[in-house]
Order: sequence, then C-alpha cells, then structure tokens
Amino acid sequence: MAIALILSGGNGTRLGADIPKQYIEVCGRCVISYCIERLSCHERIDGIQIVAAGQWHETIRKCIERYDQNRKFRGFSEPGENRQLSIYNGLTDVRKYAEDSDVVLVHDAARPMLSAQMITDSLRAVSGHDGVLPVLPMKDTVYQSADGERVGRLLNRSEIYAGQAPEVFRIGPYYEANKRLYPDKILEINGSTEPAVMAEMDIVMIPGDEGNFKITTRDDLERFKEIVQRQNDILNT
Repeated sequence: MAIALILSGGNGTRLGADIPKQYIEVCGRCVISYCIERLSCHERIDGIQIVAAGQWHETIRKCIERYDQNRKFRGFSEPGENRQLSIYNGLTDVRKYAEDSDVVLVHDAARPMLSAQMITDSLRAVSGHDGVLPVLPMKDTVYQSADGERVGRLLNRSEIYAGQAPEVFRIGPYYEANKRLYPDKILEINGSTEPAVMAEMDIVMIPGDEGNFKITTRDDLERFKEIVQRQNDILNT
C-alpha cells in the first residue's frame, strides 16, 4: 500500500498573500487541488492523508469533492510547529490504517506540478530500500559561509544535490526515526529525509524534476499561473 501525505499546514508568509499559498485560486481552483487530483488519479496511490489546520478543512473538502476522482481521501491530520512535526502527526494517523511495511509519499501542497511519472519513479525506486529522495544537481558554483558575509570555502558541487518532493519512506522505520526525535529535537529538523539519514535508513536518490517547483515567492506563483493558463489554452483550441 502507498499512502500520499499532503502537507498543507504552512502559512506561506514569504509570498506576502492574505491566505496561505496552497489555498490561492489559480484558474478557478485552489493550488492544493492540483496535487490532490494528480495523486487521486494515480493507480499506485491507495490513500491520501492531508495535514491542514481546521479552518481550511471546508475549503479542502470542496477540492476533494471535485478533484479526488477516485475517492482516496482518508482524513485530516493536525499541523505541527514545523514541517517535520506535521509529518510526524500525519504518520501517526496513517499508521492507524496502513502497515509499517507500506510506504508513505510525502508531498507539499505548494508543489502543484507533480507529474504522474515522478510518482511512478519514486514508488518504483523504493523497492528494496527504506526510502527515496528525488534530487537535482547543483548547476552553480557553491560556497560555504559561516556568517553570511564572508566566503569560507568552495564546495564540491558534484557531491551536492538539492532535495525535492515527493519523498517516499517505509512507514515503520520512518515513524520510529521521527519518534526518536520527538518532542524537542524534531523541531530542529529542516529536511524530511534528515531523520531517516540520522537513523541510518537506506535512502536512495533518483533524478528530480525541475518542473516540480515549490511555490514560495510571488514569482513562483506567477510562473505557475502562466503554465496552467498555457495548458488550458491548448485544451481549449
């Protein structure tokens, strides 16, 4: 079984909008609805769990009613103080109906350009491993700075990768990896795969997708709007 865990608890303050970015409407539908639809339509996804604050449940339910075409929604989970605690809350709820040997696919509601191929590749790659992380190679020269003002040293960019979502994990080992960090150390985690690495889980990398970007800034939102509008124009011609 593969359960998709959609993280939709963020406030999106960097965008500067009145509401969290995942609930902004783009071409007549909320940003979150795009990944709900993609995950619902994928044959290898068996269920969808969504981490979201109660005030947005009704908005999400309307998206589910229209875009969860295969009725895979399982329930809501409470957001945590940070992203990783939200994941832990989601995992706790997922374990009520999934086995520890099953997998969870962790995805951000603010990454609406998730492709069916990326889902397929991620779920295929986890076979024989504890987890999968899609990555992008670094194209620019990368430097390290301890204070953010002075260049410390040049890093070997051939050994550095940018992590993406969705990240896929075996539910049991990943839950235990996060449980070890609960309740305090989990608040220091910045990347979803970090607890797995700390627990020495077997995590493999696969090529990411540059088109699967996260909406963080207003420019990102405008980019997404342009892509959707172009796709709609093609469908309507």
